[in-house]
Amino acid sequence: MLFLFTAMANKPLHIISFDNPYPPDYGGVIDVFYKLKSLHALGYAIHLHCFYDERNVVSQELKAITETVHLYKKNRSPLFLFSSIPFGIKSRFHKSLIQNITAVDAPVLFEGLQSTMLLHQMNCSNKKYLRLHNLESNFYTGMYRSETHWIKKVMYYFEIGKYKNYEKQLGHFEHVFTLSVYENEMVKTWADNVSYVPVFHGNIKPKSLSEKGEYALYHGDLRLPDNKRAAQFLIQLFQKIPDYKLLIASSNGKDFVEQQLKNTTNIAFVTIENEKHLETLLAEAHINVLLSFQQSGTKLKLINSLYKSRFCLINKNMVDDENLIQLCEMANTEAEFIAKINELKNKPYLENDKRAAVLSEVLSDAKNAEKIAKFI
Repeated sequence: MLFLFTAMANKPLHIISFDNPYPPDYGGVIDVFYKLKSLHALGYAIHLHCFYDERNVVSQELKAITETVHLYKKNRSPLFLFSSIPFGIKSRFHKSLIQNITAVDAPVLFEGLQSTMLLHQMNCSNKKYLRLHNLESNFYTGMYRSETHWIKKVMYYFEIGKYKNYEKQLGHFEHVFTLSVYENEMVKTWADNVSYVPVFHGNIKPKSLSEKGEYALYHGDLRLPDNKRAAQFLIQLFQKIPDYKLLIASSNGKDFVEQQLKNTTNIAFVTIENEKHLETLLAEAHINVLLSFQQSGTKLKLINSLYKSRFCLINKNMVDDENLIQLCEMANTEAEFIAKINELKNKPYLENDKRAAVLSEVLSDAKNAEKIAKFI
């Protein structure tokens, strides 16, 4: 470790991010921010480039772990919808990015395919690496299936085809770092230079908790169609378990949830006020009920639940790492979820030691940063 740090000390590295990663308050930027921290701890001198919609402040937290930070406003021209390049990629380019990249001779780590428009605008001779946040064609397929607004549905449909073509360029990078086992196997069909590196998350060790929590909890961003569909599934599910309480927690979507509750007394919506409030909700939950209708590797909300709460009851789309599956309870049908909830609601939670041992090995931010450093 000391040798690795010495070798990396002051080694420059460009990182181009699809969004400003501070505050780390949603899935993608959480991975970016804590990866920045971990690579900085290894001695990299990071030149960070961020595209943004509204997050236009360079925080002290970012300044502390970078050499420079450059912000670029995304260009959401509707004309980009007619490009063969996906809209999310086309909208992330600014001519000053070329100047800022060429000013420092260093490798470039692209955070997500969305950040790679630079490659169409200049002959980039720097060594290039990609952190693949999603197989976007699969992600947009899931969005398309879950979306109910017809205009968005049409837009997602065309993005699927564009990303299927765009993903064939993955072999052009020196190395690709995937977020999931499933995506790692898929990328191997297009390129040999690929490694699975789990999500960066900022947790150090699991919270030590008592044997019993108070309720079942679902938390997620209810602006996303997949999460809205999961919430609807759970509302219908817990209406059939009237003696056990479910909290649906989000920073948005209160009206959407409460319209479906009718006279249900065992389900309630909670507005997440801040990160500390979410941690309290997790610490008091006995069962975290988490599911997804689209396959995209291990979800960050599951990782936070493993570190900060008790039982995690999930479906097969929430995780594809066998090391993490062993820490969870599994259900896929409504009947299986009901049976598992009835089994777990009175069962004491005694998994602290086992969970700590597995997570320290598989999900250590420091160890996973070293995996990336071996290639860059």
